[in-house]
Amino acid sequence: MPLISIVVPLYNKERFIKETLDSVFNQTFLDYEIIIVDDGSNDNSASIVSEIKDPRITIFSNSNNGVSHARNFGISKSNSDLIALLDGDDLWETNHLENLYTLYKSYPNCGLFAAAYYKKYFNGRKIKANYNGVSPDHFGIINDYFYASFNDSIAWSSAVLVPKKTFNKIGMFDEEMRSGQDTDLWIRIALKESIAFSRSESSNKIILAPKYHLSYSANRIDRLKLFDKFKDIDNAPHSFKKYMDLNRFSVAIERKIAKDYINYKIIRKEISPLNLNFKQRIILNSPSALIGLLKRIQNILLGYNIYVSPFK
Repeated sequence: MPLISIVVPLYNKERFIKETLDSVFNQTFLDYEIIIVDDGSNDNSASIVSEIKDPRITIFSNSNNGVSHARNFGISKSNSDLIALLDGDDLWETNHLENLYTLYKSYPNCGLFAAAYYKKYFNGRKIKANYNGVSPDHFGIINDYFYASFNDSIAWSSAVLVPKKTFNKIGMFDEEMRSGQDTDLWIRIALKESIAFSRSESSNKIILAPKYHLSYSANRIDRLKLFDKFKDIDNAPHSFKKYMDLNRFSVAIERKIAKDYINYKIIRKEISPLNLNFKQRIILNSPSALIGLLKRIQNILLGYNIYVSPFK
């Protein structure tokens, strides 16, 4: 039995899947299997994978049921007690699995193990994710997951190792959510379990055009379900409200750009202004056309290796 099962949901990733799998084959840690779940791709993704002759790969093909179902199905078919997740367009550094497994061996009773990651943009620039109040050499349990995730999330879907016992206790990815299901699961785990984190960056979050993401487009509206699900949480840490308000800010801006003013106004009313910084408060109250312009300027500046964010 392999020590780690790598679950890869696959939907129309013909441009990326070969490089993604190469980043797995180049790992220093080799005791793994790869479970690929083709979620009804209508491009050459499945054909590209089938041409790779490696006994550690198992491919399943399903109809298009969304990334949550694909991940849950892959987990159900895995042979290890440890699940590493990897999306079909992200990349691992060569030490990624070793980084996570060392963290697991050091803190085996945690419910989730997460590694730091780079954000790699369309212009090729790599930026380290920005964690709140986490030392550059942190390797161990995170005292407050929500506080540490005010800027970038400690947990990200292509940089975590999850024991099966956590899924058995907390539940799987919510298949009713076609977007935001990752955040939903990390919240459920963080409210109940300890989370261990390695500040050593060992994976790359590839920031692509929206059309390449499995849960994008119209499904983004599902992120609204997050706020109803966790509206009446008892005994949550003090940081939880601010963490959720920062998520509300992101969704509100998205809804405003989409001209969904009804949901924008509903979300905005739930945000405490004290939980936003000055830039975020200005943006939240700006016209949608100006927000769209600021987004385009942000992308232009990235082309000149200048990164600006309302979270910094």
